[in-house]
Amino acid sequence: MSAETQATLLLKRQLQELQKKPLEGFSAGLVDDDNLFKWELMIIGPPETFYEGGYFKAHLIFPKEYPQRPPKMTFVSEFWHPNVHKDGEVCISILHEPGEDKYGYEKAEERWLPVHTVETILLSVISMISDPNDESPANVDAAKEWRNDYRGAFKKNVKRCVRKSQDNL
Repeated sequence: MSAETQATLLLKRQLQELQKKPLEGFSAGLVDDDNLFKWELMIIGPPETFYEGGYFKAHLIFPKEYPQRPPKMTFVSEFWHPNVHKDGEVCISILHEPGEDKYGYEKAEERWLPVHTVETILLSVISMISDPNDESPANVDAAKEWRNDYRGAFKKNVKRCVRKSQDNL
């Protein structure tokens, strides 16, 4: 069985599981019914965070070598967060290529492992949204606001994203 066939079967099963038993705070589907490798997610801002009330769209793009290699996740909706690049790409350990971190920041076991599923990715993203890692920011400006002006500028920027997400429903 080719890696692509294996990935297709696995993705089909994971999508069916998520549609049968959805995770709280998320919905998942395909961007195009003919492509199992590009998913669209709707992420609901976690309760008791500044993101609460937001509906954020994101894409999860899987490589043909999935699950040996991680997917790439990108917010399509504007998303102000220390661990999300300004272009929307999510930067969390489990989405980093497997193996040792050349910078020595992450342990190999914190990075992508083939046992991860879409569900573990989504749970990690909810955790990241609620509890950013400002030690290794993808968005330095958001990280500075998170550290220095949490209730002021950071909250204001997040709330602007939440309002925009509600307008785009």
